[in-house]
Amino acid sequence: MLLCAFWLCAWLSYQVAYQSLREQVENNHLPLTSDNVYSEIQRDLLQPIFISSLMAQDTFVRDWVINNEQTTQDIIRYLTNIQQRYQTVTAFFVSLETGRYYHPNGILKTLSINNPDDAWFYRVIQLPPEQDYEINIDYDTADTSRTTVFVNYKVFDFNNQLIGVTGVGLNIEAVKQLIQLYQNRYQRSVYFIDPLGNLSLSGPDYTGPRNISLREGLAEHAAELLSQANGRYRFKDHHQQYYLNARYIPEFNWYLIVEQQDLPASVQLKHTLWFNLAISSLITLLMLILANLTLGRYQRRLETLATTDKLTGVYNRQSFEFHLEQVLDIQQRAKQACSLIIFDIDHFKQINDQHGHLVGDEVLKQVSKLCLEQVRQSDVVCRWGGEEFIVLLPNCDALAAFEVAEKIRLTINQQAFEVNQHQINLSISCGVAQIKTHEVLASLLIDRADKAMYQAKQQGRNRSQIAE
Repeated sequence: MLLCAFWLCAWLSYQVAYQSLREQVENNHLPLTSDNVYSEIQRDLLQPIFISSLMAQDTFVRDWVINNEQTTQDIIRYLTNIQQRYQTVTAFFVSLETGRYYHPNGILKTLSINNPDDAWFYRVIQLPPEQDYEINIDYDTADTSRTTVFVNYKVFDFNNQLIGVTGVGLNIEAVKQLIQLYQNRYQRSVYFIDPLGNLSLSGPDYTGPRNISLREGLAEHAAELLSQANGRYRFKDHHQQYYLNARYIPEFNWYLIVEQQDLPASVQLKHTLWFNLAISSLITLLMLILANLTLGRYQRRLETLATTDKLTGVYNRQSFEFHLEQVLDIQQRAKQACSLIIFDIDHFKQINDQHGHLVGDEVLKQVSKLCLEQVRQSDVVCRWGGEEFIVLLPNCDALAAFEVAEKIRLTINQQAFEVNQHQINLSISCGVAQIKTHEVLASLLIDRADKAMYQAKQQGRNRSQIAE
């Protein structure tokens, strides 16, 4: 019970601490990290959108297109200046009228609706009126070996008629390094998904599936996640607990995902739990050892009090009767002799009357001590009541028991008892009886030995008598 109480307290403490820590992560830490990452995204990644917006609103670009794109060098010089000024990997303009793709390196190509590589342009010009731009990841037309994050912004003339698409590009490796920087700074996974749940951008160490609906544990939250602007989720992936905060970024039309595996302090909490359980177990073990020693000592004391005579220290009547039944049963089964001696202190009442009961008690103690010294370890000595004693002798016939009775009698008779400066001479009368084959009750054996003792008293006391 003590161990269960300790373990229950330790486990409840762990659960309370874990729950508090989990709530802190879900309600504070992850949302705060998401806000911080979003702020850094605005600084690092939203700038290209702002640049593209300026290019789309630039009077020079619109005038140049309206004037039928007469001087190619003007737009090339403009795009080169944008690229150098804002440190982008590319800057471009595509005319809706001519389909020409203008770049700081010149006119790279003329787009065709039949060319799959040009599908991005026709997708942008068909965007809904309320959507001015899109962000997509594609290879760079000027360098097909390089994958780039493009911001494609629609350009309108002064009459709000679509005349082309302009924008800038960022090196995707640089963007991934930015994401990796966020992850290292906040010690959490950061990645982006589109409104369909597909992975858009991630750090170089991302190993998850390309769509969140394919991820174990997160699939059941996918629909809810993609239908809300913000959300907090908890799920298990391969038996590992994850915490996730999702935030919709309208400028990208992506969801920013900040994710954390388990709790940073959960390992420490578990170590503390196991330490507490170990200490609790040790304390419980020590308590059990102490309790066992204490209870064992009291148990032995209670057993002694229950089985022995308080005054003399020999067996009391109740425990002797139980012991006698067992011994007699064993002796009869083995067909071995078993005898009994009953003796009584002669004229014991006079000792009490002349010297007092305290002296009488001391006499009883010394008589029982002398008796124990004259019998075997296998023999049982009992104070039967008052000044009367019984000695049970297993594996002993009547003649041998008579010799033992005489030895006890002579020892007591020859002993000069000095109690409180009083010298007292004692004698005892003994009755000896051997169990008979037909006797099944111990009371019959005791009764015959008792009658033999009274015969000894009637014959003058201070003698031993064998029962018939």
